[in-house]
Amino acid sequence: MERIEEGIEDTREIIKGKLRQYFDGKIVRKDLTKKIKEGANVPVYVLEFLLGQYCSSDDEEVIEKGVKNVKKILADNFVRPDEAQKILSTLRAKGNYTIIDKVTVSLNIRKDQHEAEFSNLGLSGIPIEDSYPEKYDRLLCGGIWCIIQLEYVSESKLEEDMLSGIVDIDGNPVQSRKKKSKEAVSPIRIVKLTPIQMPHVDIEELKNARRQFSKDEWMDIMLRSIGMEPDTLTCREKWLLLIRMIPLVENNFNLCELGPRSTGKSHLFKEISPNSILVSGGQTTVANLFYNMGRKTVGLVGLWDCVAFDEVAGIHFKDKDGIQIMKDYMASGSFARGKEEKAASASMVFVGNINQSVDVLLKTSSLFDPFPPEMGTDTAFLDRMHCYVPGWEIPKFRPDHFTDEYGFITDYLAEFIRELRKEQYGDALDQYFRLGKNLNQRDTIAVRKMVGGLVKLIYPNGVYTKQELEEILQLALEMRRRVKEQLKKLGGMEFYDVNFSYIDLEDMSEHYVSVPEQGGGNLIPEGLCNPGQVYTVSRGKSGMIGVFRLESQMLPGSGKFERTGLGSDRDAKEASNTAFSYLKANGNRISGSISTTAKDYVINYQDLQGIGMTGKLALPTLIALCSIALNKPVLSSTAIMGEISISGTMIKVDELANALQVCLDSGAKKVLIPSTSFADFATVPADLMSAFQLIPYASAEDAVFKALGVE
Repeated sequence: MERIEEGIEDTREIIKGKLRQYFDGKIVRKDLTKKIKEGANVPVYVLEFLLGQYCSSDDEEVIEKGVKNVKKILADNFVRPDEAQKILSTLRAKGNYTIIDKVTVSLNIRKDQHEAEFSNLGLSGIPIEDSYPEKYDRLLCGGIWCIIQLEYVSESKLEEDMLSGIVDIDGNPVQSRKKKSKEAVSPIRIVKLTPIQMPHVDIEELKNARRQFSKDEWMDIMLRSIGMEPDTLTCREKWLLLIRMIPLVENNFNLCELGPRSTGKSHLFKEISPNSILVSGGQTTVANLFYNMGRKTVGLVGLWDCVAFDEVAGIHFKDKDGIQIMKDYMASGSFARGKEEKAASASMVFVGNINQSVDVLLKTSSLFDPFPPEMGTDTAFLDRMHCYVPGWEIPKFRPDHFTDEYGFITDYLAEFIRELRKEQYGDALDQYFRLGKNLNQRDTIAVRKMVGGLVKLIYPNGVYTKQELEEILQLALEMRRRVKEQLKKLGGMEFYDVNFSYIDLEDMSEHYVSVPEQGGGNLIPEGLCNPGQVYTVSRGKSGMIGVFRLESQMLPGSGKFERTGLGSDRDAKEASNTAFSYLKANGNRISGSISTTAKDYVINYQDLQGIGMTGKLALPTLIALCSIALNKPVLSSTAIMGEISISGTMIKVDELANALQVCLDSGAKKVLIPSTSFADFATVPADLMSAFQLIPYASAEDAVFKALGVE
């Protein structure tokens, strides 16, 4: 154990030495950020801007002195909303004051001037030089944190300034001639405004320095730069955290991450990058997000590199066409408003919480369930997601998950990531690999974007081996396949091609990539069930195809039939009555030992996937009644499909291919299918047909015999 710890410490020292050598002045000790952050409600990039100026040293005395300076600056200059009036009073008394605040600029057309609004100071309508919004366009949308030197000009001085150079008809200077109608002019002026951002980054310098680090060292540096300690994470967890960063480095990348709370899903987009904006609560408008036709201004997607939506369950557009415009933008990077089409490069990120375990979600609905219904069931919208990060695999963060080691100053990280958006590495995989035939155009674009994004983050100099690229490609295929698997659940056979693969061009071998969570916890269990327990697959009330379970009991009685779990569903009740009536009339043809007069029967119906109870329950109910009456279980891993009428006429299966796909996903090994559905076999892919033992039946009695394994 001691040797392992020594090895970790040695690695840290090696990385620290290299960082000092190749990135001096661009790194900061992250424990300093952590210490001050706990007591100051400012974004990390604001803190590290100050720490980079005052604490860029290994000397503990210099660092300690620098930390004191930063704390003093934050105490004296950072504006807390509850101290705004105190600062304004100090500004008036001293005549000038430097503050740290978030500044937003707007154009006052009536006065023909730009005006600044201070977020925490509570001031608005303060004139600002046109050069600032021209140089820093983000001041005009959303605002940015700045260090601002303010000046307070007294009323008499203000009047002198206004009248300076004005003379009367005789050429004498005008004295105080204050007009009552004169508009009030703010006594506060902006002397200097400095955005808290790094100057332009030399990307070639970064690429050259990257050559001095191994892959693992660089991954550790990137993770420490966003505040995480890689030594507490597994290799897979490291990759998942890095995948979160792809929207910052790749244009028009759509990422979704749903998982438990406290896994830092929104932290990266809110605190780490000054180039992304987090839309909290999900409430927004088309004008705010895309284009304001009244003001003729582009919204958030045109001014930020990444727009992240926190708490996807609450996403709501006040405009009816909001989701349609978002779909258009997510697919093409452009949107039409008014008479013209606008293009933008912002990536879209959707993060939210999963309230159930993944196993339960996979059984009962889809992994997109936390989305609002208009998004979570819209396959066209979900198909535009390039990547689904499995948030449940990322650990809940504890204090030891946050690093005390050196990493890049957040501003430097954000700026070089932004520079890398201009480069493209999506074709990197073509040198060694080819994508399999099951990937359609959208799948291919998604995988290429992910490969390009991860190459930029880990190998910004473009130097990597075949094995390193293969590792990235496998991750990219998995993240996209996760989206496709859920689309298959929601959209059926349209999204059947989920067996993603890649072909090694060296030996032309094909390698398939799966998703870890698939295949676990089947709805239809293996092995024999209890007598009277039946699984059926059919269309539910919502229109989706799902799995339903019937559990039966037989008691001494007088021939009563009770049903539970159906509520007030009329169709389901009628179907179950049909089955009992059929059994009464034809029970002797099945077995002489079935009694419908001396026994009472109780059946509980369960909608296992929450899609609304099915109305096609006559045949499953008949089989369940016969199974409990004869004390004989149904064949193991069997799904019942099809339906009968009151006279015993067979009714074929709706959407046979989709229904069989649900059977496969639910764990069925055998499928009882009516012979009337044979005509639809041509619509079922061959590999899906071969996944089951298909058991055809020609009548209701035949179905009962074959379900119970009676020859």
